[in-house]
Amino acid sequence: MKITLNGKAAEVADGTTVGALADTVVPDRTRIAIERNREIVPRGTFDETTVAPGDVIEIVTLVGGG
Repeated sequence: MKITLNGKAAEVADGTTVGALADTVVPDRTRIAIERNREIVPRGTFDETTVAPGDVIEIVTLVGGG
C-alpha cells in the first residue's frame, strides 16, 4: 500500500505497524515520537498501530540540548 513516510512516498506491506516502520528509520526507539495523520501515536501502541493506505507518518528523533 502507498503511504507518506517523513515527507516521501513509500510502499509498505498490508499489516505494517508504525513500530515496524520506526525500526527501518532509527535503530533506537527510546528517543523518537511518531505522528500518524497529525496525531501522536502513544509509545505503548507502536507495535499495535497498523498503517492504512494513504496514511501520513512522521517519525521524529528527539534531541536534547543545552
